[in-house]
Amino acid sequence: MDRKFLKWVLVFIWAAIIFIFSSQNGEMSSENNKFILHILKTMGLDINLILDGHADFIIRKAAHFTEYFILYSLLFKAFSEDFSFKNSLIFSIIFTFLYSSSDEFHQSFVPGRAPSFKDVLIDTAGGVMALLLIYARRILRKTRISA
Repeated sequence: MDRKFLKWVLVFIWAAIIFIFSSQNGEMSSENNKFILHILKTMGLDINLILDGHADFIIRKAAHFTEYFILYSLLFKAFSEDFSFKNSLIFSIIFTFLYSSSDEFHQSFVPGRAPSFKDVLIDTAGGVMALLLIYARRILRKTRISA
């Protein structure tokens, strides 16, 4: 299996994982958050106490951010096989935004879930963070090479 094909397979697998999470009804999604909170509490970190009962909200938004940080990173690696660094950055953020938008639309058909443009912005922010880190890494590498 060639590298390029494998990179795109990883993109599609990750997109499918996001789709599966988005297909969970509101109750199941909430149970996932409670499970994460329970694990953290078992480790001695009672986030609900620290965040005054807002832990579920924070966990959900952090999950959005992280899912799309990973999606952007995978897209960038896949696009980099055929496009310049700059175009790979741009195409990856466009696809991240579009997939996030379609995912929120998909949630409008899932019981107990509702689409939210705020979530699209959080998802895209995850992609932007990945973009910034990839760009910063490139600058640091160029600085080291020229030094």
